[in-house]
Order: sequence, then structure tokens, then C-alpha cells
Amino acid sequence: MPTVEKVARTDAGLASELRLSVMRLRRRLATERHPDNELSLGQMAVLGCLYRHGGALTIGELAAAERVQPPSMTRTVNCLEGSGDVVRRPHPTDRRQVVVELSDTGRARLLADRDRRTAWLAQRLRELTPDERAVLRQAAPILERLSHLD
Repeated sequence: MPTVEKVARTDAGLASELRLSVMRLRRRLATERHPDNELSLGQMAVLGCLYRHGGALTIGELAAAERVQPPSMTRTVNCLEGSGDVVRRPHPTDRRQVVVELSDTGRARLLADRDRRTAWLAQRLRELTPDERAVLRQAAPILERLSHLD
């Protein structure tokens, strides 16, 4: 059986290792969610998308950003509106559409959840060597760029 170091020397091996590591980290971060947060990860992703865009988005824009179909996004937004995490407003120029905005409740929920997971990850990072943290500082923007490639 090849060692991990030999497998990672190929692009396919690196892809396999990254996939596994990123998925394990994602699952671990998901377990560190705020205990009062009953929203799904998909619903939290929508709150995060609205927060990052800093304004109002249409259902279509949200669906495109989250790579889901508009009917699925409509269902998600309906749930978030019901929980008070988002509000719908008339579109400023197109009466056929509505825009979705993050409510104060949704913003507070998102930030509390993020703060908890960031604190957990920061603690884990402190357990690494300075050289390991330096490698991760270099890798972070590359991983971000990978996440946006189509």
C-alpha cells in the first residue's frame, strides 16, 4: 500500500487527500454550531450569503449563489422568513420580484454561530506549530479560489 506522502505526489492523490480532509473538517465544524441554532446548514448558508452581499438579493440571485434551483430557494426562504431570520421586501425596480434581506435576528444568529465555530478552529490552530500555521495561511486563499472554480 502506498504511503500518504507518495499518494499526494499525484494530482489525483492530492485531490483525494484534500477532499477527505476538507470534508472531515467541515463535519467537525458543523458539530461546533451554536447550541441554540436549530437552522439547517443550508439555511445558515443562505444567511451567510445575504450577510456577505450586505444587501438584498432576489430568490434567483440567492439560488444562483447557493447553486440550487429557485423553487428550493423559495422553500428555504419561506422557512427563514417564518423563523424571523429574513424579511422580504418589494424589489425597488421590478414589481414582479421581491428581495430578501437578513433581519437583525438572522444577523445575530449567524454571527453567534460563526463566532463559536471560529473560536473552536482558532483553538485548534493554536495547537499547531508556527510552521504548520504558516502553511495554512498560504493555503487558505488557494482553497478559497478552488471553491469558486467551475
